[in-house]
Amino acid sequence: MANINDIANELGLSVTTISRVLNGKATQYRIGKATQLKVKELAKKLNYVPNEFAANLRSGKSNTIALSIPTISNPFFGRIASDLNEELRTMKFMTIFNESNEDEKIETEALKKLQSRNIEGLIIAPCSCSSKELQRLYDNGLPIVCIDRYFEDIEIPYVATDNFSGGYRATSYLIENGHRNIACIQGTKFSLPNIRRVEGYSKAMRDANINKVYIEGESFDEQNGYLETKLLLQNKERVTAIFTLSNTIAIGCLKALKEEGVRVPQDMSIITFDDAPYLELLSTPITSVAQPLKEISRVAIKLLLSKLNNEPLTTTQILLKPKIIYRDSVIPFSQMS
Repeated sequence: MANINDIANELGLSVTTISRVLNGKATQYRIGKATQLKVKELAKKLNYVPNEFAANLRSGKSNTIALSIPTISNPFFGRIASDLNEELRTMKFMTIFNESNEDEKIETEALKKLQSRNIEGLIIAPCSCSSKELQRLYDNGLPIVCIDRYFEDIEIPYVATDNFSGGYRATSYLIENGHRNIACIQGTKFSLPNIRRVEGYSKAMRDANINKVYIEGESFDEQNGYLETKLLLQNKERVTAIFTLSNTIAIGCLKALKEEGVRVPQDMSIITFDDAPYLELLSTPITSVAQPLKEISRVAIKLLLSKLNNEPLTTTQILLKPKIIYRDSVIPFSQMS
């Protein structure tokens, strides 16, 4: 691969002159048009590629942002990772991606390695139930923004959905349709989004004077939705509606219902947290609580850039309102078979 020295030697010019031309500083240093043209033509002929590593060492900046999410297999995280990467690319940042696979040890090790890569900032949906490692990095000067999952007991900025509001509204919608035996299949118990969604469900049930609640589950994956639905259907007092706390849980739930011959919505109403394009394409399109993914991405990047530029932040804890996408999976209890 050709370097600046090769171009300088062939043209009989100084390395400094070549560098100034290729870095767009020729006019500033009054380098003639003819010289500029020769340098650029030879650089193109030799397939010269700038050594960004060396440039980063000189400037002290890497233009690299790390993104860490629990799992790419969850469509929610896949879509938000895509949105973040697209936004950062338009700002000339590179993205280093880490998938922690919902494993605290993997996440901790990855954070240590990322720090050695001279990253300029970190956007993370932490899978850990402890804020210790993030706090250490933040205290050492690394700009960090949490998305979706966050910690309320530390000062690290975050942007997420108002999960309590989403949980409350989803459950209230089922109650408004006459359902009273409503099950909630939850995800990872200690994650704050899950906690707040469960709180929203529970509050809506209490406000409707419904004392019997069903809260089961322990993971945001499809298997959890499948197994918990199978168990729910064994109860003597069958529920008439299920609120799943992620679209992956919903997919497992739907599989179990189909195997048991339970029709949606004739025999069971379903609403899920998280929207995804495929929910509209199912034989019965599923009503969902949609999170504002693009807004989360944009706000997260805005917060991170403010930290990078040492700009004051008027607010660092932002919760955005979700909206319900009404489809065909919920009907009034009075219309059920």
